[in-house]
Amino acid sequence: MESRIHFLLLRAATLSVLLVATAGCSLLGRSAEPAEDANASSPVIDPRIERREVSPPKIDREDFEVTGYYGMLSVEDFGTNPVVGARLAYHITEGLFAEATLAQTGDVDRTSAEILGNYDLSFGSDRKYKYYDLSLGYNLLPGEVFIGRNRAFNSAFYVLAGAGNTTFHDEDMFTLSFGGGYRILLTDAIGLHFDVRDHLFDDDISGEDKTTHNIEFTLGLSWFF
Repeated sequence: MESRIHFLLLRAATLSVLLVATAGCSLLGRSAEPAEDANASSPVIDPRIERREVSPPKIDREDFEVTGYYGMLSVEDFGTNPVVGARLAYHITEGLFAEATLAQTGDVDRTSAEILGNYDLSFGSDRKYKYYDLSLGYNLLPGEVFIGRNRAFNSAFYVLAGAGNTTFHDEDMFTLSFGGGYRILLTDAIGLHFDVRDHLFDDDISGEDKTTHNIEFTLGLSWFF
């Protein structure tokens, strides 16, 4: 009987020790601070983006543009000759513009027939090629051209068509013109133009009636005002 009492007392003491140990572990677990994740304070992508100031040139607020140009004009049957001229454009909208052109060459070259036959098709008249026309143009594919890594200039391709008059060998001939070009804005008010145009008119200067194509390549510098 006595041994049984000792056994029960030993069992009760053991259970008491286990309960106390369990309670102590629980308290220790509650007081411990959770471990911090080393990567939590350093995100993979930094949301802060460093901005840089960019101020590309734009077309000046004024709608008029005057251009002086120089180039080469291939007069059919009369060789290629230097040409100088001026253009005045009015920008109706951002894309559409109207343009007036006035230009002339020096004395055009003689044809091979004139050289071989030793005669002058102009019969002493002025050999300068002069023309003026009015055109409508439209800006296509606006974009930018880059020079180096930090300099960008606004640019655009454009096409145009018009009509006017050509004076050659003292004759006035109704002329249609078609062409296109590429404009680069160097500053807010100054532009650089590369143009290719075809001037078409009917004539019989060479002895037969035909439609002539007179191709012109020019480089111009313009100013907006």
